[in-house]
Amino acid sequence: MLTIDPKDIPVPKLHHYLLGAVGPRPIAFASTIDAEGNANLAPFSFFNVFSANPPIMVFSPARSGRTNTTKDTYENVKAHPECVINIVNYDIVEQMSLSSSPYEKDVDEFVKSGLTPINSDLVKPFRVKESPVQFECKVVEVKELGKDGGAGNLVICEVLKMHIDEAILDDNKMIDQQKIDLVARMGGNWYCRADANSMFEVFKPVTTVGMGIDNIPEDIRNSTILSGNDLGKLGSVKELPNETEVNEYKLMELSDLFVSLEDEPVKLEKELHRKAQLLLIENEVEAAWKTLLTFNNQ
Repeated sequence: MLTIDPKDIPVPKLHHYLLGAVGPRPIAFASTIDAEGNANLAPFSFFNVFSANPPIMVFSPARSGRTNTTKDTYENVKAHPECVINIVNYDIVEQMSLSSSPYEKDVDEFVKSGLTPINSDLVKPFRVKESPVQFECKVVEVKELGKDGGAGNLVICEVLKMHIDEAILDDNKMIDQQKIDLVARMGGNWYCRADANSMFEVFKPVTTVGMGIDNIPEDIRNSTILSGNDLGKLGSVKELPNETEVNEYKLMELSDLFVSLEDEPVKLEKELHRKAQLLLIENEVEAAWKTLLTFNNQ
């Protein structure tokens, strides 16, 4: 394994390692104005949401690692502490990228990118009409992390109002994760699209406390078939099926397999683990447990 002390490598190389490893990163498409009221629009992938009460978002227009210059966005929020964070989806990703060009300070990125500025309700910076979700924010603090190239500047924003395109809502008026079609930054020139082909669900153990992988029987825990993810799903249950349930499942679902491999226990065990793994892929965790436990209930 490559081991690196950040102090031992140049900042640009460290920057590439950080961005290559930490991702995908959401994008703050930040609209600001300068002291004279001129509009600016720029994306930042050092960004996330950090609180719901109060609703707080933080993004970082870092100093240039090459020239140590600061971004117009940083200068703007220092002069006028308001911004709009516009969420980027696949429909506007190329226009968002174009807006990140190093234009001169007096150039309007709305014009260059072809995106539409619309008035906000509570703050002066414009919203991006094409963005599916827009957050009007006041800047509560700008935390400078250093004066050298590559140093971040944390822009801490409180959300004052949200605007959500109704086309991305589900029947319960909540944001549908497939309809919103988000994009995120990876390392280099790479992006990630969060669509149906790339998303998957992991059910949160918020209502029950999972028994943990340490409580999985050793023969299952040391399986050559089941992966760490498989064991994680198995360990998320509160308790195991009882012996009666396992035996009933064996008779109803697995009797043919047991008959065909009754003289080959090693092969039978592996086949049961493979069947359990397929059930886990379908999130049929209880059925997977019953399948695995039948081997010891012979």
